[in-house]
Amino acid sequence: MAEPSPSLDAAVEAALADVEVRRSRRRVRTVTAFRENGRIVVAIPARFTRAQEREWVRRMVTRLASQDVKRRPSDVELARRAAELSERYLGGRAQPSSVRWSTNQGRRWGSCTPSEGTIRISTRVRGMPRWVLDYVLLHELAHLLQPGHGPEFWRLVEAYPRTERARGFLEGFAYAADAPGPDGPAEDGAQDAETDDVVDLGAVDDG
Repeated sequence: MAEPSPSLDAAVEAALADVEVRRSRRRVRTVTAFRENGRIVVAIPARFTRAQEREWVRRMVTRLASQDVKRRPSDVELARRAAELSERYLGGRAQPSSVRWSTNQGRRWGSCTPSEGTIRISTRVRGMPRWVLDYVLLHELAHLLQPGHGPEFWRLVEAYPRTERARGFLEGFAYAADAPGPDGPAEDGAQDAETDDVVDLGAVDDG
């Protein structure tokens, strides 16, 4: 197994400084980690000893932090991925001058300025599945070749096999963001979870 990267180690330590542990008598076989209101919550069985609690909190926080590192590429990694997508689906014809994350996209998932060759991807896309990010990147890359949204533009975009699925995901995400919250709390108060990771203790050695 590869050693954790320094960035992952730093993310884990930062998260551990503000993690909330919830013990539940109803929870017998599983440990769950999720984000709620900006912090990580780890839900564990009430029977756990303090040593088991420390072990599982670190284990679950590391799992979530590792997922974040994979799902939230840097600007350099974003540009590299854009180049790969251009080569695969657009014959390498779309060659942006820069590809970066942006915090000021409003309700847009991304933007492209063909005259300058620049692409900006909304930070709201960070953490979404890789295939959704790929779609957003390819959409903006296609604008370098076809500025409008005419038939030729969509012909380019639809070369990506998950176009319809990604568009559905983004539409659902936007709808959920505008919809009111749930009427009642989920188990252990997880109704506002952003990311959820569950381990079945029946499949591992829980000490």
